[in-house]
Amino acid sequence: MTDSVYVPILDLACGTFLLTGVLVLWRRDLAAIVRLFAVQGAALGALVIVLGVHEGSAELVAAGVAVGGLRAGLLPYLMRRALVAGGEGRETRPLVNVATSLLVAAVLAMLAYAVSQPIVRLTPTPATQAVPVALTVLLVGFFVLVTRRRALSQVVGFLLMDNAITATAFLTTSGVPVVVELGVSLDVLLAVLVLQVLTTRMRAAFGGTDLDELRELHD
Repeated sequence: MTDSVYVPILDLACGTFLLTGVLVLWRRDLAAIVRLFAVQGAALGALVIVLGVHEGSAELVAAGVAVGGLRAGLLPYLMRRALVAGGEGRETRPLVNVATSLLVAAVLAMLAYAVSQPIVRLTPTPATQAVPVALTVLLVGFFVLVTRRRALSQVVGFLLMDNAITATAFLTTSGVPVVVELGVSLDVLLAVLVLQVLTTRMRAAFGGTDLDELRELHD
């Protein structure tokens, strides 16, 4: 793959990866948030595949297909099942409103850009120049994790962080061994399965998954 084709496709995949992470802050509908996560998983898979094609690595292409299948297909499917079982459609009371969340995302993007500059200067390639995108999604995922009240929203925040860590690994090291990536992905899958069971049981026992309401019941 020539650089004239490689760079625009890589930029498109990274742009979609970043945009979906930011849009999670904008949406309150949980089904829409799950769909955005699925699109981000597809963008992550495409990013890895593009890197593999550019480097002529069949192993990296296979890893990209596996990553995309898990994070754009299986994990969103499990989250949709948890959403249906929970019977809750919206993030009703986030700790930070949408406008402020988007402003925070802009600040986090600038912070990620500043922090990642030593890495970019160390090896200035098209892949490493996309590292600020991955770090921005990492910070956005953490922000979602600490500001959303619904259990499923917090799961998405955790998974955004995991996507960002995976993207950073591939962008900075030209890929990680497939066995390592599959091992991490299976850990994430197990975590989502456990959280799905917990969400369903919380809904059955307490009538909802708003963590603040559950704290009030505890008090």
